[in-house]
Amino acid sequence: MKHEFEKAIISSIELKNNLRFMNKEIEIVIKKIYKCLKDQKKILICGNGGSAADAQHLAAEFLIRLNPKINRKPFPIINLAQDTSTITACGNDIGFENIFLRNLMAFGKRGDIFIAISTSGNSKNIIKALKFAQKKQITSVGFLGNKGGAAKKYCSYNLTVPHKNTARIQECHIFIGHFIFNEVERLLLGRN
Repeated sequence: MKHEFEKAIISSIELKNNLRFMNKEIEIVIKKIYKCLKDQKKILICGNGGSAADAQHLAAEFLIRLNPKINRKPFPIINLAQDTSTITACGNDIGFENIFLRNLMAFGKRGDIFIAISTSGNSKNIIKALKFAQKKQITSVGFLGNKGGAAKKYCSYNLTVPHKNTARIQECHIFIGHFIFNEVERLLLGRN
């Protein structure tokens, strides 16, 4: 057990060390989100399963507070999977593959940013929403895993964690999300 735990720690650290190749893309995404919010637009975010939990987590950070000593106004972010009534109605009446698309159609406008989180990049409901975002000129950012899956080609920007283990990918997604949101908050508040 101890050996497996140590192997998992080393694997997680090595993967995060290898994310340096994303520096340029992350910098661009930070600037895009900053401009979006500065221009009074909003962020829309979603994912399935554990990625839905990550989307909810990151939405809470922007709506409430990311840093405990910084009290600020909320930043507009909508988690497209926060309402079980809407999710189950859409899944039952229109199809599960439309749960994000339906909400994105209702709330997404040109100038907004859509963040799609998917460890496989192959979720049909994510891909449908990304295609809609592309068609409506809504900038999209994919937090993806493995090789990015089919979703990669529909993202304006993709942050693909090159790993096959879902847990490691999700650890990196939340790390990247926290970093990006922290930098955006710093810029919005004019902090150095």
